[in-house]
Amino acid sequence: MKMATTTDAAQILRNRLGDVPGLEEQIQLDKLNVRVAMLLYQVRTDAGISQAELANLVGTSQPNIARLEDADYEGHSLSMLQRIAEALGKRIEIQMVEAETAA
Repeated sequence: MKMATTTDAAQILRNRLGDVPGLEEQIQLDKLNVRVAMLLYQVRTDAGISQAELANLVGTSQPNIARLEDADYEGHSLSMLQRIAEALGKRIEIQMVEAETAA
């Protein structure tokens, strides 16, 4: 029986690796890190400012902003996200929603 073709990277990993302890948790963490990085990049570019300009607004360095916009970075802190939101005239909203069921 042939599996359906997918472009979902998480599903490809599940299909290839099978039941690996901790895989699903790591996939969810990676998805969250990607979403945060993309959000930070989007709000900064929508504001029309560079990483260096944002860094100056929040009292950090440009490399720190670059790190926050990197999907592989796992050290996002709520206090830094709040400082960025305030500097850009935004606010943070956090929601807890029903977990996705594993396919």
